[in-house]
Amino acid sequence: MTSPRRAPRLVATDLDGTLLRSDGTVSARTRAALTLAEDAGLCIVFVTGRPPRWMESLTEVIGRHGVAICSNGGAVYDVRRKELVESFPLRVADSLAVVQALRAELPGVSFAFEYPDGFSHEAAYNAQMYDAGAVEQVAPAERILSGPDARTVFKILAKHPTLDPDEMLRRALAVAGDLAEITRSSPMLEISATGVSKASTLARWCAERGVAAEEVVAFGDMPNDLRMLAWAGTAYAVANAHPEVLAATEGRAGDHDDDGVAAVLESLVASL
Repeated sequence: MTSPRRAPRLVATDLDGTLLRSDGTVSARTRAALTLAEDAGLCIVFVTGRPPRWMESLTEVIGRHGVAICSNGGAVYDVRRKELVESFPLRVADSLAVVQALRAELPGVSFAFEYPDGFSHEAAYNAQMYDAGAVEQVAPAERILSGPDARTVFKILAKHPTLDPDEMLRRALAVAGDLAEITRSSPMLEISATGVSKASTLARWCAERGVAAEEVVAFGDMPNDLRMLAWAGTAYAVANAHPEVLAATEGRAGDHDDDGVAAVLESLVASL
C-alpha cells in the first residue's frame, strides 16, 4: 500500500466494480468501513459514471454530506434531497459532431443520452433495465439532440454490437477526442463535455472546501477512473481493475467482491 503525503481528509471512490460487489450491493463490511471512516473525520465522496437517477438505492450509505459526483463528472447531485447541485453538460453542436464522427468511424454504432432525471436512446441501443422507466424518447440521435423536445445532455453513451470495447475507445479517441471527453467503464463508450471528467469535478468540489489533492485517497477500476486516480495524492486500483488501471496505479486494494476498499479504509483509519 502507498502512504499519503499528507494526512487524508477525503476518500473518493468509484462505485460499480470498485466499492460495490458484482451484484451491485454494498456489503455489511463495506457499510461498516464507510461509517468508521466518517467517524474518524474522513469525508466520503462517491464519484461514479452512474447518472443521478441510479443513486437512490445508495441513499443510506451516501455519506453525511449526501452528495455524489455522477455521470463521470457531468453532474453533482444531492442524493437525499434529489436535487442537481451543479452540472457540466455538452453543447448541442459538440454532441452532434461526436455522433457524426463516430457513425463514420464505427458503422453500426448506436447512441443513448443521459439527463439528470431521464434517458433517451436510438432504437438499436439496448437500454438497461434501470433505464426502462426513465426513457423519454426512442429516436435517431440527431432528432434527440436537435428536435423540438431536445434537452440538455450530461453524457452520451455509445454501443457497438461486435467491436472490442478497448478498440472502440481507441478509434473513437482518434476521430473525436478533440470534440469531447471519451472514456469507458462498461463495454460502452461514455462521452462528456470537453474538460469534464471525474477528476475535474472532484478537484473543483475539493477546492471549494479547501481540500488539496494530496489529502485525497481515491479508488477505481476502469479507464474512466484514470484521471481521478492520477490526480489524487493516494490512489488504489482494486484487484479486478482493467489492466490499464493496474499499470497506471501504484496502490492495490483487494477484489471488489472481497471488500477490497473496506479493507484499505479499515487500515487507513487504524493509522490515523
